Amino acid sequence: MTHNMLAYNIIYHKQSVRWIKEGETVYDYCWYPLMTSFDAATCCVAATGRDGPVHLWNVFTGDLCCTYTPHNHLDELISANSLGFTRDGSHLLCGFPKCIRVFPTASPGKQCRMIPTVVDKCKFGQSGIISCFAFHPSDEDIFAAGSYTGSVGIYSLSTGTLQFLVEGHSGGITHLVFSADGNYLYSGGRKDPNIICWDIRNPGKALIRMRRNVETNQRMYFDLDSANQYLVSGNHSGKVSMWDTRQSNDEAVLNTSLSFQAHKDCVNGISIHPVLPVIATASGQRKFPLSSLNHSSSSDEDSDCYENDSVQDNCLKLWSLASQQYSIDLTEENCT
Repeated sequence: MTHNMLAYNIIYHKQSVRWIKEGETVYDYCWYPLMTSFDAATCCVAATGRDGPVHLWNVFTGDLCCTYTPHNHLDELISANSLGFTRDGSHLLCGFPKCIRVFPTASPGKQCRMIPTVVDKCKFGQSGIISCFAFHPSDEDIFAAGSYTGSVGIYSLSTGTLQFLVEGHSGGITHLVFSADGNYLYSGGRKDPNIICWDIRNPGKALIRMRRNVETNQRMYFDLDSANQYLVSGNHSGKVSMWDTRQSNDEAVLNTSLSFQAHKDCVNGISIHPVLPVIATASGQRKFPLSSLNHSSSSDEDSDCYENDSVQDNCLKLWSLASQQYSIDLTEENCT
């Protein structure tokens, strides 16, 4: 992976092929892991949003396949904050404050199994809202869960027990990725510049750290290639950073191997193609009109306003490692 990937700048403008409208703000989504484009029935995505249940949508037709409805002890509908399918697609995990609910994928409705993340009697466990999931690549019983308190827990799916807990982030966890061999777990947080690599065979101490620019509370994704060597992440500045995790480094902070300006706005989404030499990046963030800002307010909500930043770059780009760039423009003009 060298600077040759930026040698050409060939842009193709395309429109999205499918729009699926949720009723409220979308908190999280996840693809069905056994999806294949050759079988339309498997092309499904689960989504959760404010004041609503979890919906499973067919992306080929845009139809609603089924609904998972989590309820609290008062039999009131509650919204999941995060979602994650197990690798075999048999169960859908939903994150809530201090608990995880596990739904059988084949049995939509309200019936589910609850995994408490905090033991009330001794107050031990993982507190806060469960914000994201990652699943072990070879052991289907092991999964990781992040919390907005900044902790990462490793759980047994069959027993629901917490195996161990690691902490080291200054912000809430928003994304987790296991290495392909399952020995390492990478975690990243909101308003936290660090991506931390944990050796789950020897938990408790951060193995290495990679620095990026994260200035807001939005999710900032990163990805690891199938060879467990290159990790890529977006930045608030619109740059994409790449690290070689195999490089020898005596310092706790890993040096950046490659960085380039990919977008004019925050790069919040990034993904490496599992087979082809292609990286996908997505950009954009919430913008506040200048007229709506109350400059006399000192609330936390105003801390994420960008009154001096009028650039809007809401698009998806495909970067070819074979020395070409392709860009799929999803700006508001093409989305209406």
